[in-house]
Amino acid sequence: MAIKLVVFDMAGTTVKDEDYVGKAFQEAMRKYGYHASIEEINPLMGYKKTVAISMMLRKLEPIKEKITDELIEAIHDAFVAAMLNFYSTSDKIEALPYAEETFQKLRVKGIKVALNTGFSKDIANVIIDRLKWRDKIDVLVASDEVENGRPSPDMIRKIMKQLALHDPKEVAKVGDTEVDINEGKNVGCLYSIGVTTGAFTEEELQPYEPTHIINRIDEVINIVA
Repeated sequence: MAIKLVVFDMAGTTVKDEDYVGKAFQEAMRKYGYHASIEEINPLMGYKKTVAISMMLRKLEPIKEKITDELIEAIHDAFVAAMLNFYSTSDKIEALPYAEETFQKLRVKGIKVALNTGFSKDIANVIIDRLKWRDKIDVLVASDEVENGRPSPDMIRKIMKQLALHDPKEVAKVGDTEVDINEGKNVGCLYSIGVTTGAFTEEELQPYEPTHIINRIDEVINIVA
């Protein structure tokens, strides 16, 4: 069956991330007295960020009654503020190599290009605008636009609905984390592709059984075409 849509993750997959996201997350946690290493944080970065905060608090806070919705929201607000400031002002924001070329080649072949992300929509919009990607993609969906973030199929299903696609076997998902791979599998995508440009190495991706593991984003073209 022909692929009609490729859904890409953002940070670590199509957008350069040298632990910028993990460090902002780390600082937001630290502001409220919780200390975690980047090595502990990075594997959670594909999740909806409120979920990632909850997961980290369950690991770090021995008194579970202290883990309230208000605490999670406060930490998330600090994270969002840091990310908005970074992506609005930093000269380090850039596309990963071959990302824009890959978008273009897929669309020339008649394949739709979508982005989804564990970020909230306000952060995702800043990134898209800074990179001037509005005309380079077809759809953007963020984790706060659906009831459940990754690895739930909600974001990809929303994208498919917007593009009037009904069969997940016409869809490929590409991302750099465990939850990207499991998101694609939970939707039923024909391909759920792991890429080593972000949080996980090839060896770390293998246990999640992606259909493919790639080292360059443009390798997607030969897989789906």
